[in-house]
Amino acid sequence: MSTMAAEGEEERVSPSSHTGTGPETGPRRLPRTLLPAAAATLLAAAGALVAVGCFLGLYIRPTSDDWCAAWKARDLGVLGITADFYTTQNGRIANAFLSGLLYRGGPAGTKILPTLIAVLLTAALVLLGRRLLRALGHAPPLLLLTACALVLQALLYFAGTRSYQVLLWAPATISHTLPSVIGLWALLLALATVSHPRRAVRTAGLAGALLIGFALGTLSEPFALVSGLTAALTAVLCLPRLRLTTTWRPFTWCLLWCTGLVCGLAVLYTSPGARWRRAQQPEKEPLLSAAELRATHEDWLHMWDTVTGQWAYLAAPAAGLLLGLAATLRTPRPSPSTSPSPPPPPQLPTSASPSRWTRAALLLLPLPVVVLGSFAVAAGLRSGYGPAGWTYARTWTSYLLPMELALCGYGALLGSWAGPRLAARRPAGPGALAACATAAFCLTLASTASLVPGLQQLTTTTVARSIAWDAQNARIRAEAAQGATDVGYRPLPIGSLAEPFFTADYSRDWVAACVSRWYGVDRIHRR
Repeated sequence: MSTMAAEGEEERVSPSSHTGTGPETGPRRLPRTLLPAAAATLLAAAGALVAVGCFLGLYIRPTSDDWCAAWKARDLGVLGITADFYTTQNGRIANAFLSGLLYRGGPAGTKILPTLIAVLLTAALVLLGRRLLRALGHAPPLLLLTACALVLQALLYFAGTRSYQVLLWAPATISHTLPSVIGLWALLLALATVSHPRRAVRTAGLAGALLIGFALGTLSEPFALVSGLTAALTAVLCLPRLRLTTTWRPFTWCLLWCTGLVCGLAVLYTSPGARWRRAQQPEKEPLLSAAELRATHEDWLHMWDTVTGQWAYLAAPAAGLLLGLAATLRTPRPSPSTSPSPPPPPQLPTSASPSRWTRAALLLLPLPVVVLGSFAVAAGLRSGYGPAGWTYARTWTSYLLPMELALCGYGALLGSWAGPRLAARRPAGPGALAACATAAFCLTLASTASLVPGLQQLTTTTVARSIAWDAQNARIRAEAAQGATDVGYRPLPIGSLAEPFFTADYSRDWVAACVSRWYGVDRIHRR
């Protein structure tokens, strides 16, 4: 309530504007309730979508990889499942360690994971948004900033083709959603420590970059590729010679981050589990051959055709535009009647002022990150899963979140640039500013509302499956307790994930084998 009151207070009209003889102190003539009401509405709408996704965590039941991780965490322990992943699965030791922690406590871990991810991601986005707006010289409107964070999350979870996998299926959230959350908090760590006056804090930040980078390198290959590309390009821009920064600390942080990622990927790639996994794949042409590059390019186009076909992503730049306009309105501006000659804003010394080309490169940095990062993801998917690999949309999170952040950031920059210019026009400026804010709000709300039908279907499917799963689970446990060694199982598919009997060859049915181990029976048959 205090935030809403503050926003309304900033939108008052200066006394001179009532007489029509004095100039205004800034773009303050929007209706007092417009932006607070827009912020509250978006917060409620996007918050409701995210809250439903978190609530569905209560209805998560095992499927596909869940079965294997569950019995291994129960029988082998956290360190045992970590060793198993390293020696026989894929080499993702950080992934296995987190899976062991999550499944060790039974089903409770998978039920609270969506809520944990949503809370951590919201906090990280709000803190980063505050830093961006303050860097632009604006006072952050926290209510609208939180609403934007929830809008971006609703898009991330529900705008894609694999919503269940992105938020509710623990193996995918650990591998592809959680790394982005960790990456954002690592960025906050860098911003907090890289220029800290205390040397011990700066050293801890650099050590954190190396260790977190190593962990992420053994957690998710797609995110490691995208974040490594981001850090490498940022390191180039942070060279002191380009005068974006005056010290080598940001460059060193990025270098250590990339070093950690490379070391983690090296451990993963050389692991016995990764070697075994590669041995199971048929022979194919080298990744950098002309034929494979052409095929990867086609996969990449298929991915982007799917993404650009979802107009709900328009909510990201629209929400950013509204945020930029609101931040402009909250920024105090001196009245010309009381300060006829306001002093110019402080400038950096010439030796520390980046060139126009450096600032332009910084502004355009998200473009190569998203374009090249998505191509790297497409290449990795094709290498690991073959021609149909690009359809594994749960991995797209690694570049979709940067895309959404870039769209929202560009919208905020546009809003902070256009706000004062629209308001300065007489006499239609305030009206144009109000119309622009209203249009941005309506587009954001409509785009967010377009996610409702898909979420409704996801809710129905998830709840119905949980009811059927609980009944079947009770029956199987009762039969196993009576000494049965071969029990019937009815597949309950959800989220395009594998269930028992996904293949006609039972000896190759790894899901059925894991279900048998979980229930302590010799085998299962189709019911």
